[in-house]
Amino acid sequence: MTLTRLLLTGLIALAACSSPEKTARYVIDPPAAQQRLPNRLGLAELREVSLPQYASGQEIAYQTEDGALRSTPDNIWADDPPRAMTLVLARQISALSGATVVAEPWPLSNGPDRRIEVRVEQLLARADGVVRLSGVYFVSAADLGGGRDVVRRFDLSVPIEGEGPPAIAAAQSRAIELLAERIAQLG
Repeated sequence: MTLTRLLLTGLIALAACSSPEKTARYVIDPPAAQQRLPNRLGLAELREVSLPQYASGQEIAYQTEDGALRSTPDNIWADDPPRAMTLVLARQISALSGATVVAEPWPLSNGPDRRIEVRVEQLLARADGVVRLSGVYFVSAADLGGGRDVVRRFDLSVPIEGEGPPAIAAAQSRAIELLAERIAQLG
């Protein structure tokens, strides 16, 4: 009985130490597309974006002067980063080009014309004040033998304007916007 009370008291003390008001959540939210590009994708399925481990966690990672990647549980992403990036990228490509780009799994009765896969190698708020987004994307015909495949590397850098997680979130949003433009153009 005494051990149970001691454990209960310890759990209550731990709960009192954590304050949800101290946790800030940030969204990946690029501005609405301002330009229109030709529709080169038609109906396209976007597979879940592959992110490096440090970028796929809830905590917002950043690089410090010593080269280490650090994060804090006080500043987290509002959504699961691979899911959020996939949905935002699909929305941005669609808005830019007029294509219908949908995150997997494909929900429509008619299948997609193309499949898009994005593999991010680096998505990092670097110590030099830029967010770097690099990797490769693939666009292929949904059915075997239908159309040519596209493989393109990307390496984007966006300055971080301001400090801390809000500035990092804004720069990452801008980097994703630039990536959406590249994919929409197949460039």
